[in-house]
Amino acid sequence: RQMNSMSPSQRMRAPSSRARLFILAVCIIFPIVAHAASLIPEEAADHVGETTTVCGLVVSATYLPQAPQSPTFLDLGKAFPNQIFSAIIFGSDRPKFGTPETSMRDKSICVTGTIFIYQGKPKIIVHDPKQLSGD
Repeated sequence: RQMNSMSPSQRMRAPSSRARLFILAVCIIFPIVAHAASLIPEEAADHVGETTTVCGLVVSATYLPQAPQSPTFLDLGKAFPNQIFSAIIFGSDRPKFGTPETSMRDKSICVTGTIFIYQGKPKIIVHDPKQLSGD
């Protein structure tokens, strides 16, 4: 009944409870859907150049302190040398991660960053621990 006392322009400006509920639902559901849109290692090669999230089990993890840039490889999907996807942490960023080759082995993780291809395999370079999360 109160709605009838409003002018048409006032009714257009007053957000209905349905509109508020919709906005609330979008704010809650969108982050869940965005996380659900993460890729599995086998899909990463189809998303080169995209900034996205790849989730999977770290099946092998290797630190190469003598190699250029002292990389740590976290291999998802299959173990090296048949890895499907790798997250790479270079030595300059390594202190931020501790010993990921031991702490992340056999763990399900999600890696966020820009996918690129190196030596025929998709990879993401990880600079910040915020790029890694438990699955």
